[in-house]
Amino acid sequence: MIRWTSLFLRRGVKLLLEDVTTVVHPGEKVGLVGANGSGKSTMFALLRGELQPDQGDLSIPGSWRIAHVAQETAASEKSALDFVIDGDRHLRELEAAMETELDDHVLAELHMAYGDAGGYTAISRGEALLLGLGFTLDQSKQAVVTFSGGWRMRLQLAQALMAPSDLLLLDEPTNHLDLDAIVWLEQWLRRYEGTMIVISHDREFLDAVCGVTLALENQKLVRWTGNYTAFELQRAERMRLAAGAFSKQQRDLAHLQSFVDRFKAKASKAKQAQSRVKAMERMTLLSPVTEASAFTFKFRSPLSSPDPMLILDGVDCGYGVGTTAARTVVHDVDLRLTAGERIGLLGSNGQGKSTVIKTIAGTLERIGGTMTAGKGLAIGYFAQHQIDMLDMDASPLLQLQRVAIAANTTAATPREQELRNYLGSFDFQGEMATSSVARFSGGEKARLALALIIWTRPNLLLLDEPTNHLDLETREALTLALAQFEGALILVSHDRALLRATTDRFLLVSDGTCSDYDGDLDDYRAWSLKKSSGSTTVAKPVPAVTAVVSKPAAETKPRDQRRVDAASRDATARQKKPIEQRIRRIETRLAESETKKKTVDTALAASTIYDDEQREKLKQTLIDQTYLTREIEQLEAEWLEQQALLERAA
Repeated sequence: MIRWTSLFLRRGVKLLLEDVTTVVHPGEKVGLVGANGSGKSTMFALLRGELQPDQGDLSIPGSWRIAHVAQETAASEKSALDFVIDGDRHLRELEAAMETELDDHVLAELHMAYGDAGGYTAISRGEALLLGLGFTLDQSKQAVVTFSGGWRMRLQLAQALMAPSDLLLLDEPTNHLDLDAIVWLEQWLRRYEGTMIVISHDREFLDAVCGVTLALENQKLVRWTGNYTAFELQRAERMRLAAGAFSKQQRDLAHLQSFVDRFKAKASKAKQAQSRVKAMERMTLLSPVTEASAFTFKFRSPLSSPDPMLILDGVDCGYGVGTTAARTVVHDVDLRLTAGERIGLLGSNGQGKSTVIKTIAGTLERIGGTMTAGKGLAIGYFAQHQIDMLDMDASPLLQLQRVAIAANTTAATPREQELRNYLGSFDFQGEMATSSVARFSGGEKARLALALIIWTRPNLLLLDEPTNHLDLETREALTLALAQFEGALILVSHDRALLRATTDRFLLVSDGTCSDYDGDLDDYRAWSLKKSSGSTTVAKPVPAVTAVVSKPAAETKPRDQRRVDAASRDATARQKKPIEQRIRRIETRLAESETKKKTVDTALAASTIYDDEQREKLKQTLIDQTYLTREIEQLEAEWLEQQALLERAA
């Protein structure tokens, strides 16, 4: 087993671990969680033997083989498959020995050892790993140097999985994977027989593969039984009990102190007062329960809400428009995007999800078809590599000033304090607001990129993998903010918790098409697993379209008639489901808008708002009233329209 005993560790002057004592048993699958900077990666360095504790002991069985994902990939001319098989060093050593050995008896023994080590299945195992992680067989033959950084990280992961190991250390293994590859990896890790410790910011991934959670908090490493969700529930309950115990102790102390203060001067009560002083001195004082305030932010309300927002009619999405090398990736996309609609794009890597998003955003010119934008459409686009577009030499404040000036339609330039307050809401406070972005972590850069987009008050958000580099706290803040966002949303993400919480309709991008997907993420997971297993019976998920059911002939048997009736009911249900979801969203938004309008009307009824010093506030309040009145009228009209559609579908 792995055992930490009274372990202390410092990095420079910072104390990361203080008097840590805990264990991990053989075969356990452990999630290592903690805030950024708490020491998770340092813990991995300890486990790999790259660091030594300042005090105490960390023991790992000497016979254990440790596998981990390297952070750097050399620009090798080796094929991807050979690179992955290199992960099994023992196998490569046997191959090298067989090439140079001249003694027939020794050579025979080497061949036996090679077979026992799985040498004759190495190619097929390596190919299975590459296919599961999103590579094609043709790509497995390409040189490592031809792949981009994200794909090289997948190769490093495949190499680590190829290595025979007793302890597998995985640091953010899902960062460069799409949803299909994550689903496959979960299945692979469930079958892994060794001990595994994984660092991840993907809640559902941790829940799927881990049965134990180690939490790094306040320089302690605390072991919790259960996956991440179980850990959160147990931790919340423990904090509740601790807070109750602290409150009770404070009441007891106050009661004792009150007695001492009242009677310490009276000779008849002096002995009793002294005994209570001693009781307080013997009492082990509990620390107040403090928890870092959760990071939150919200989207600014859009200035308009056109409906429909966007109509795509037979749009072909691809690259090289206007050249002889034009290549269509997704054909004939038809989409009518209504106000407030929330769509998640599903599909394996390379099928064209990002291509569709880029075409809608206007960064890629469409190859064919028409795209009609509603009047007042304002798009906020977060690309996969959005943080690369930041000015690394500029501060958050300077970059926000540039965005604010470019987006401002009035002559007045936003005041610096207003911009600082806005950045503060995204946790860029004090000196951080004026520091160079180059010094920021990946998560901080992603947060800044989101803040710059949100300032423009878009009514359509296009988000392509927005959670890359974000920690669990910021992911949860983004999930909450998107759930409250008043505009429309199209989202590509491998974070299933984010998809479940913020979208109510899915489109599947696969085999050159983009169509409605009639199912949830669990259905998609099952389909993806069947597809990756190579099953010949796997069919593409059925789009949510109106089924055409022929009228049964007079001689139709009762059993066949029941099948026809069931098919008809299913078709009707598929028609009604998106309409009912849309009606619920409209009703929620209508209630919110009516509440806001009541607040605005109350403000306008107050006489003080018409004073000269309140002129700017009055102006803004009147604008808000006009906007909310128009929005309520539009929502009511849309509600009536959707109700009519629902009645026709029934």
